[in-house]
Amino acid sequence: MRQDDPHYEPERIARELDWNLLRTFVVLAESHSVTDAASQLRLKQPSVSTALKRLEDRVGRKLINRSPGYYALTEAGRLLYREAVEINGSVLRLSTLMREMTDDVRGHVRIAVASHVVSPLINQALTGFHRDHPKASLKIEVLSSSKAIAEVAAKRASFAICLVGDHNPNLEYRRMFREYFGLFCGPPHPLFGRKDLTSADLEGHSSVSFETDRLQDVLKPITVMRAQAALGQKITGVSSHLEEVRRMIVSGLGVGPLPIHVAERDVQDGQLWQVPPYEDLPPIDVYLVWSEGATKNRAEQILLDRLIAAIDETPIEQRSYR
Repeated sequence: MRQDDPHYEPERIARELDWNLLRTFVVLAESHSVTDAASQLRLKQPSVSTALKRLEDRVGRKLINRSPGYYALTEAGRLLYREAVEINGSVLRLSTLMREMTDDVRGHVRIAVASHVVSPLINQALTGFHRDHPKASLKIEVLSSSKAIAEVAAKRASFAICLVGDHNPNLEYRRMFREYFGLFCGPPHPLFGRKDLTSADLEGHSSVSFETDRLQDVLKPITVMRAQAALGQKITGVSSHLEEVRRMIVSGLGVGPLPIHVAERDVQDGQLWQVPPYEDLPPIDVYLVWSEGATKNRAEQILLDRLIAAIDETPIEQRSYR
């Protein structure tokens, strides 16, 4: 099809494209089948198939390749999805923004956080925000770091506090704090309570860890630490949530990594025991991530500004938890 075909005229697409078709396509792109998308949209399957056909006619491109056992976006579908996600996020925020045009700050803030991020900066910012704006509301949702960042990119989350691998050029990043990871075992483990341990004592023991504990991922320093500790190759359990990794360690499934400052209380309570290495522990940075291009309600902007100010005013030494 020629690029000067009327199908590609921007004014025609802008005039004829139905927003509801884009909304349906976002759900289709994030689903595994038309049936799955229809269930999420609470529509009948033929209605969703018809909406997809209408959208493909509007843009002049096939968007999803479908056949028995196969369902995947085309190149044009992937391009449209990237744009539609942002449009979707912006439209969904319009009614909220208009509703919040009052003297009081009444907005809703949705924060996507990685599992068990612990820092006084966060707590102090929330305390001050609620004191000054008691009519504003919060939702804190625990997600894997990659999903937290995806929620910010899609404008479904106000901002995220999480680990960061590759930087998305469309997002802003500010290091919030640095934590150091050590290796721990629980009461059922044969190494628990031993004070004379060396790295050689860990050799061959099974381990538990995080799903991103791989050489190519953000927790690469932890992968290296586990390897240097000569732990066995067998990983008996993984999770993307720190609380579940902790649960497996406490339950004796294996030796596993946790942030030193997060595990401190459990060590005092006799639920965890730190094992070698004790020196040169790997640092992991936790970031505040937001989209400068996303339109924010007053509550979102105020809380984001508080967090950025707290970071700027606190030296990194005081934001590093050993």
